[in-house]
Amino acid sequence: RRRPAAWARGAVMGPPGASAASSGGLQGSLALLTDLYQFTMAYGYWRAGRQGEAAAFELFFRRCPFQGGFALAAGLADCLAFLRAFRFSREDIEYLESVLPVTTEKAFFDYLRTVDASEVSISSVPEGSVVFSRVPIFQVKGPLLVVQLLETTLLCLVNYASLVATNAARFRLTAGPDKKLMEMGLRRAQGPDGGLSASKYSYVGGFDFTSNVLAGKLYGIPVRGTVAHSYVSSFTSLAEVNPRVSTGKRQIAGRC
Repeated sequence: RRRPAAWARGAVMGPPGASAASSGGLQGSLALLTDLYQFTMAYGYWRAGRQGEAAAFELFFRRCPFQGGFALAAGLADCLAFLRAFRFSREDIEYLESVLPVTTEKAFFDYLRTVDASEVSISSVPEGSVVFSRVPIFQVKGPLLVVQLLETTLLCLVNYASLVATNAARFRLTAGPDKKLMEMGLRRAQGPDGGLSASKYSYVGGFDFTSNVLAGKLYGIPVRGTVAHSYVSSFTSLAEVNPRVSTGKRQIAGRC
């Protein structure tokens, strides 16, 4: 049996530079959300008759983010959703035919039409678990060609999620168990998908609320908010502000 391959190079966590694709953002199959060279290698396996060979890959990271001593593993649910939907559409195959070398055999594309993740299994730590450098977060087993094609996407789904969850956990440890923490990073997020992922995994890491209304709807995260500087600056004097009238537990705006 071959040694498990290590998806390590891409799993070194660093500063968030790009959003991760998640089940709450990009719609449909993410089968093409990968690097072109994965198909080059897949073609090589297919040409050598090795596409069905049993293989195991392990995902780990070489050093903890933020110069810390641990990380939180996150993104497993998105990985499972990705695997369930993994297959190539007719449009996907047509696009691959246009970007791979013209010498690529047509039978390879016919084979890709049959590929899915039904023979792939994952062994993983639970979502939100504390993990350490060089210790596998999860192991993926399945046909060699298929698990090779999964590498980039699974790294993408786990890296950003784990980075955000780990940072949130650091805030929680600093603030203590009683302080309420709210995530308000949507306007500075790495695109809509990165914004949803950040809200989701900040909650996984220990935050209590998000300002992101769509994340609240999609993931059941409690939403909170204050007011923006634009609202405050729209008033020129206290005379323009309606007085507050107490009605017990709630307060409403009213006029005298």
